[in-house]
Amino acid sequence: MTTVLLAPDGFKGSITAADAAAALAAGWRDARPADATIERPMSDGGEGTAAAFLAAVPGARRMPVRVVGPHGREVAASWVLLPPTAAAPNGTGVVELASTSGIELLGGDLRPLDADTRGFGEAIAAALDHGVSRLVLGIGSSASTDAGFGALTALGAWITDATGTPVAPGLRGLRGAVRLDRSGLRPPPPGGATVLTDVRSPLTGPAGAAAVFGPQKGLVDLAEADAALARAAELLDTDPLASGAGAAGGTGAALQAWGAELVPGAEAVAELIGVRDAVERADVVVTGEGAFDASSAAGKVPGRLAALAGDRPVLLVAGRIAPDADTSMFRTAVALVDLAGSPAAALADPARWLRAAGRALAERLGPVPPGARSS
Repeated sequence: MTTVLLAPDGFKGSITAADAAAALAAGWRDARPADATIERPMSDGGEGTAAAFLAAVPGARRMPVRVVGPHGREVAASWVLLPPTAAAPNGTGVVELASTSGIELLGGDLRPLDADTRGFGEAIAAALDHGVSRLVLGIGSSASTDAGFGALTALGAWITDATGTPVAPGLRGLRGAVRLDRSGLRPPPPGGATVLTDVRSPLTGPAGAAAVFGPQKGLVDLAEADAALARAAELLDTDPLASGAGAAGGTGAALQAWGAELVPGAEAVAELIGVRDAVERADVVVTGEGAFDASSAAGKVPGRLAALAGDRPVLLVAGRIAPDADTSMFRTAVALVDLAGSPAAALADPARWLRAAGRALAERLGPVPPGARSS
């Protein structure tokens, strides 16, 4: 019997990591019913982070909360409570920006000036109210460019303009912010706050939050946005060129100023949910993500799984594989668009095509490689 670890990231805007892992496992069993499968849905800090912990950590609980979304309306969200450990005797709170202040919540109606991170801060506050010892914060899939000021406001900061009036939400308010009062700002929990992100961009400049990520959020005047972010760095008293400060529209900078530590998302998630142990139990590793491109090998889920796998064969599935992507680290790779015939067909029924991909990868594997763990 061959043991197969299925550890994909989510396919953004299409299917969650947990559902992707389940579909791949079903397809694998279609072709090789005698094999054992281990499902470990992964994340690099974006959409699906909370679900990855729920699926992998026994005793993890979803904690419902209502927050203000990036559109300014209340949304039903949640954070995840991990069981107590020696390092976190009151448990760890996992809060995901994507489900509270993420761009997917806008449904295509982008709000480049007004979307903010208030809901993310409200969910963090809920975890602090519960008394968690530690926080793990995933900050991918942001809808805003507010330098995390919405989150800080929800945590008790007071941000005002030249007249002493609290600023409006989002970049619109950020442009006129002149004072940041931290006297009421709640501190991180005793065990600290770890921020998961695969973005290493600075806050400002040609590689910064506005220049790189602003257009996908609908920003037009990038220079004005960059100037506002530079002002935010002054108010936060933080280095605008620090690695990761530009993550989530500058939320990385706000969290660094708050005292949180930014770490590579895929690597940290893998460690926290026990992927290394799962790899040790497996003969074969299957991983994937929505779009595999030149950046995927460094810092994202497929690259991290390939690094952990050692001599084990690693198989890749992706929604699409860019022509310039290096897939040499994988035994074989399959793209859903090739199986389905078109991007539209793959997006219309991702679970169907992921199951087909799992079956195709199992059929391509052949006999268990010499030296692989088997039973």
